[in-house]
Amino acid sequence: MNDNRNYDYSSWGFSNRKEYDIVVDWIPPGARVIDLACGNGSMMKLLCDKKSVEIEGLDIAQTGVDFCRKHGFSARVAPIDQATSYADYRDRQFDYAVCNVTVQMVMYPEVLLAQMKRIARCQIVSFPNFAHWSNRLDLLFCGRMPRPMIFGYDWYSTGHIHHLSVADFRSFCVAHDLRIKRERYLDRWPWLAQVRPNLFATVAVFLCES
Repeated sequence: MNDNRNYDYSSWGFSNRKEYDIVVDWIPPGARVIDLACGNGSMMKLLCDKKSVEIEGLDIAQTGVDFCRKHGFSARVAPIDQATSYADYRDRQFDYAVCNVTVQMVMYPEVLLAQMKRIARCQIVSFPNFAHWSNRLDLLFCGRMPRPMIFGYDWYSTGHIHHLSVADFRSFCVAHDLRIKRERYLDRWPWLAQVRPNLFATVAVFLCES
């Protein structure tokens, strides 16, 4: 059964995702970066290779952290949505805090985003847009929890527990004094996603500044 709640990276290699290129484009060379939910360090490697950043990571999966360390990256096991995980970090210690397609999978996303705001000057957050038209139609016509934006998993076998939309994230930023500086949207029809992101974007990527 497909299950993305407990990632096991022991048989993985480095991988790439469409969001990675956007993140790399937004981060300048030599920046101090923390990758939250770093997995096996795939984004860390790309940022080091292309931008020569100073980077470290946090992840809840021991196998991911072990893979990072095996390849020379600084990483440790910690839940990214608990304030205690950030006790050793100073205010504005980093230039960028990155959380890629994970904010919807933690129990306390407001804690995660608050800590990103505290420890980094800029925050890069990406997430599946659950207001995508395919989700809306799935709920309307099938009368069940929508499946398209959980990418093949079922409601009971996915870690997606806080289903948010582009509009939800924008509202959160206004309420919590996060200034949106840049935004990009991914979909099979990218021009539609840029025009009406809350309806047509599959994945949203935001660069915020506090």
